[in-house]
Amino acid sequence: MSKAAVPLRILCIHGYRQNGSSFREKTGALRKLLKKQVEMVYISAPHQVPAVQNETNQMSSGGDEDQRGWWFSDVQARSFNAQQECESSLGLEESIETVKTAVKELGPFDGILGFSQGATLVAMLCALQEQKLEADFNFRFAILVAGFRSVCSQHRRFYEGTVITIPSLHVFGQDDHVIPEEMSRDLLPAFDGAQILIHPGGHFVPAASLHRQTYKDFLKKFE
Repeated sequence: MSKAAVPLRILCIHGYRQNGSSFREKTGALRKLLKKQVEMVYISAPHQVPAVQNETNQMSSGGDEDQRGWWFSDVQARSFNAQQECESSLGLEESIETVKTAVKELGPFDGILGFSQGATLVAMLCALQEQKLEADFNFRFAILVAGFRSVCSQHRRFYEGTVITIPSLHVFGQDDHVIPEEMSRDLLPAFDGAQILIHPGGHFVPAASLHRQTYKDFLKKFE
């Protein structure tokens, strides 16, 4: 850590149907694991996700009252599916602006962490930074948990031409049925020298004691 022992500040980007508050709760174990090393700051996506109807035709919030998303793959239904191929998406530009505002008002940040749809957004933000298209982004590292390569045609620009050189740690579960391991692996070629942390679990941010050293070793390079 620096001479003043200032923790690394990380901007945290939640997954689909989460928000900043719920993601903060879900990453409590990670915050505890890294509390001496990092300060994690959480923001919410600008788009509210419509509640889903359950079998009894009741509107279900899935546990979180305020469900948010960074973009929708189905423009008409305002829904998102990581495996849904689409020509265009809805809401991505507003989400990029939301992150830019957070950087200006809550920053500076050393790094950025994203989960699931949020991790895919992080990859896009890193691409914009690499292409020098967004002067507001100056992240020194990125942690992507259950990330994937967007299959929306409109998003190809983030993966073509420029290899992302921002140091990155890619975390994915071997038993993840939401974003299968191969989808996360498909994102790796977009990053130069990507580091990997594989865990045996499912769709969550792993923070067991056996993962501590991998996170700490990665973060130590930026202290």
